[in-house]
Amino acid sequence: MRLDVYVNYKGTCEEAFRFYEQNLGGRILGIRYHRDMKESFVPPEFRDKVVHAQIEIGNAVLMGADIPNAEPMRSAYVTLTVDQEAEAERLYKLLSDGGEIFMKMEKTSFANRFAMWRDRFGTSWMLLQQSMEP
Repeated sequence: MRLDVYVNYKGTCEEAFRFYEQNLGGRILGIRYHRDMKESFVPPEFRDKVVHAQIEIGNAVLMGADIPNAEPMRSAYVTLTVDQEAEAERLYKLLSDGGEIFMKMEKTSFANRFAMWRDRFGTSWMLLQQSMEP
């Protein structure tokens, strides 16, 4: 058994996945579009949007789709755990740009660097850097 995360977007799934592929070292495993479905339940302006996509990031798979009435993620976070403080800072700056920060990057009792935010695509992220560097 494996647990994966599925995120619904309001029309930016492909843009988000291409951004994650380029900047997080991900690998898109596949993208299918609403136009390719025999039965379509989306408005015509969504025909060229994503019905299902998969991207592998590290040892996890993130899946997504474009849904006309999708709402931003709430009370759930895609979590990145990194070893190096510099990588934590890079990811935080990159992914929070244009988004909404819930907790700025800082040291906590459980992590050397920790932050929570929603990116410009609507994905909520949590970032942990747990190794204590000198």
